[in-house]
Order: sequence, then structure tokens, then C-alpha cells
Amino acid sequence: MKKNIVILRNIFFMRFKIHIVLIFLVLLISCGEYEKILKSTDYDLKKTKVREYYDEGQYIKATELLTQILPRYRATEEAEDLNWINAQSFYAMKDYYTAGNYFKSYIDQYPFGKYNEEASFMAAMCDYNIAPRAELDQENTRSAIEGFSVFINRYPSSSKVEECKRYMKELEERIVEKSYLSAKLYYEMKQYKAAIVALTNSLKEFADTKFREEMMYLKLNSLFLYAENSMANKQKERYQATLDDYYSFMEEFPESRYSKEVKRIFQSTTRFLKTGVSDTEANN
Repeated sequence: MKKNIVILRNIFFMRFKIHIVLIFLVLLISCGEYEKILKSTDYDLKKTKVREYYDEGQYIKATELLTQILPRYRATEEAEDLNWINAQSFYAMKDYYTAGNYFKSYIDQYPFGKYNEEASFMAAMCDYNIAPRAELDQENTRSAIEGFSVFINRYPSSSKVEECKRYMKELEERIVEKSYLSAKLYYEMKQYKAAIVALTNSLKEFADTKFREEMMYLKLNSLFLYAENSMANKQKERYQATLDDYYSFMEEFPESRYSKEVKRIFQSTTRFLKTGVSDTEANN
């Protein structure tokens, strides 16, 4: 019994080795063929192989050959298809920076091209795919929003319009979050004057943000802390600004989750405006 098991195991490993060798030989032959094509001066062959490689998902090989042949076919009828394959190949390889440039280049070269609608969508998708998380610079996010907006305006009847709108909403929320995080950072760093300006601007630009309640509270508390830490001759007007902001906050969020903190700010502010004594001075 043990002898039979050993024999079967040896047969299995022998077949496995033969299989590996065959795969290696196929790859070796394939690489050798590809190297010959790269060195060849037969551009028609290269063009045929580009399409083959592209259809087979061998995008690196396709783009390497396209680098050689695109200048050759620049002024021909086939140039449009070849440029399209090039852009699509880079997108398939997830090289969104390069793909985006090629899609945009295609649109510029062929404003009435047969792939123009899809190229416009794909260019925006490239920016969408490289748009970073909210904490980072949002230049690509804004570019993607602009790209989807241009697509909707240019192709209002496209089946992709609703998809574009969904992407735009997602990206706009990312920009809102970036604005919120930037403003909040000033607050956390105790730079209250800068926080007041940043929070005010963000609330004005993104009035419907889901962070509105928190941002309005942070602004109110920034006004209060800024007043509390101001020079004596500036405190009255800054406490008055705090009180004005308090009424705006309460009008919008009478049942706020920050009610306890807001009440404390109100009491301290009105006490100063009546007595001229801040909490800091009273505690000392």
C-alpha cells in the first residue's frame, strides 16, 4: 500500500514538473517572438499585434508597440483607433494619470471622433480614480467634478448622465469634508481667529453640509475663546459678536447636542457684557 502511494506521488510530481517546464517553454517562445516584433521594421505586423495584445489583455506589450508605431500612423485613418487603444490600455493597467492625458489628447485631436463621448467620460473617470481622500489636496477631485459636469452638458441624453451625477455628489461631499477638516484644524490648534474665518467661509460655501451643526458650534466657541483671550480694549466688541452668533446658533439648532456647552458660553458672555469681568478674571 505504501509502495503504491509512493509511486503515485512520484508520478504526480513528475507530471507537475513536466507541466512547469511546458509553461516555461511557452513563455520563452512567446518572449522571443515579442522581442523579434519589437525589433522588426514591419509596422503592419506591429499594428496587427497591437490589436492582438490588446484583445488578450496584454496591455504592456500593446502600449510598448504603440509607442513605436503611433508616429508612423499619425496622419492615417487608423490613427484614431490606435490612439483610443493606447488610452484604454493605460486605463486597464490602472495608470490613471497617463490614461487621463491620453483620453484628453484624443478629445483634442478628434473633436468629432467616434469615441469622443466615451473618451470624455473616461477622462473624468481617470480624475475620479486618482482623487484622494478628504484630508489631502482636492485638485483632482475638482477636475473630476468639472469633467463630469462638462460631459453632462455635452451629452445630456447619454445613459451615463445619472452615473456622472452620482460621482459628482460623492466628490462634492469629499470637498465639503476637506473644507470642514481644514477649518477644524485651526480650532484644534487654538488659532481661533483663523478658525472663525475658515468656518465662516466654509459654512457660506457649503450651507447644506452634514457638518453644519458642529461647524456652527466650533465657530461660536472660537468667537468666545477669541474674546476671552483678547486685549481688554477689544473684549467687549468680541463678546458682543459671540452673543450675536449664539442667537444665530440657537435659532437654527434649539435642541442641539451641544446645548450644555452653548449655554455655558451664553452665561459667560452675558456676564461679561453686564459686569465687564470674564470667566478667566473671575476665576483668578
